[in-house]
Amino acid sequence: MAEKSRRMRNARMRFELSLLLLGLLLCVVGTAAQEEGAEAGEGSTSPPEFLVDISGTTVTITCPVTEGDIVWKSTLTKPTDNVNKYVIENYDNSPGNVSCSSGQQKYNMYLKARVCANCEELDALAVTGIITADLLITLGVLILVYYFSKDRKGKASSGAGSRPRGQKMQHPPPVPNPDYEPIRKGQREVYAGLEPRGF
Repeated sequence: MAEKSRRMRNARMRFELSLLLLGLLLCVVGTAAQEEGAEAGEGSTSPPEFLVDISGTTVTITCPVTEGDIVWKSTLTKPTDNVNKYVIENYDNSPGNVSCSSGQQKYNMYLKARVCANCEELDALAVTGIITADLLITLGVLILVYYFSKDRKGKASSGAGSRPRGQKMQHPPPVPNPDYEPIRKGQREVYAGLEPRGF
């Protein structure tokens, strides 16, 4: 028995050690992959991106070009030129191409956004607050149910134990079962052929 428990303990320790080594290996590989990605990205520069802001049914697009005369082209609505931002009022969820240019620099974008008139934006703090409040309310209900059920269980057991133990209650006689009736004097011959047998 002791040998079996020792083997199980050794097997469990080897398993835990292998999990630890696997975790360390994954950390090292992940760190090396991130360093390779950072080294590969140092020499290349990513093109500037459009900044898109959606509020209700209004879509605001900011051009990455900051200098010179900006010319907007769009398949959606007629934009105004020489401004850094292109504002689309009452956007109807239809996709379209948008481009802005200044001199030799030209940037294109395909716009496909979903908007709604009655939507409300929730920031991360509001979502965190809602989830935290929900968890606290659930925890409070669980604690209340636990304490109320604990009190009832205690009252039921104290009520059962309150009667005196010295007095025995008299129970009525059991209901007779016809299958186990005692043998009557006149019916002895029915059972006369039954003799105990040795097994």
